Amino acid sequence: MDNKMALVPYDDSAVWGLQKFHKSSAVYYFAKHTIQIKQNWKQLGVAAVVWDAAVVLCTYLEMGRIDLQGRSVIELGAGTGLLGIVATLLGAHVTITDRKSALEFLESNIQANLPPNLQPRAVVKELTWGRNLGNFSPGKFDFILGADIIYLEDTFVDLLQTLEHLCAEHTVILLSCRIRYERDQNFLEMLKGRFSVHEVHYDPNKDVHIFKAQRSIHKEDF
Repeated sequence: MDNKMALVPYDDSAVWGLQKFHKSSAVYYFAKHTIQIKQNWKQLGVAAVVWDAAVVLCTYLEMGRIDLQGRSVIELGAGTGLLGIVATLLGAHVTITDRKSALEFLESNIQANLPPNLQPRAVVKELTWGRNLGNFSPGKFDFILGADIIYLEDTFVDLLQTLEHLCAEHTVILLSCRIRYERDQNFLEMLKGRFSVHEVHYDPNKDVHIFKAQRSIHKEDF
């Protein structure tokens, strides 16, 4: 699975826009902080570049639609760590996860961009979806964040299993993604079979959707 996660980009039509991924860093401004994210496309592929879905979800969080102050958050498939960094800067206690091969790179971005007093609120932890879920307490998290993690069909079942394990009734899932292919829509249908799902934001400039999901018991809330 690690090799597949590091394949060349899956959006072949956007070759013209891929130059930004080959840059060694990308700079953003969120939560009154300048954030400089190291990128390493050649070594880690898709896991080591900032995708538009992460930027859109960071913007959504910064808009204050959700109060993260003091909340417990876990990010899945964190990659560069931008989203987890922003969530921490906005007041959350964040568990930032990815596969083992991406952790050293992820940790370096977090240490470089979080002030020393905030670093204890951001914990980097290995998580391969569907494996060793006992290392994560069910229901511990108020929010589960994922940016552009819906693209490999053979990970869908493991991702759903992971979401179900991590969720309590109060947990809110926020998934930011482009709907590129039919398989992306298929995942959303799978998600709707287990959770109540509602689109809460769409960025037409970047063609990115944000979906909110909770356990189906909350269907009447939407």
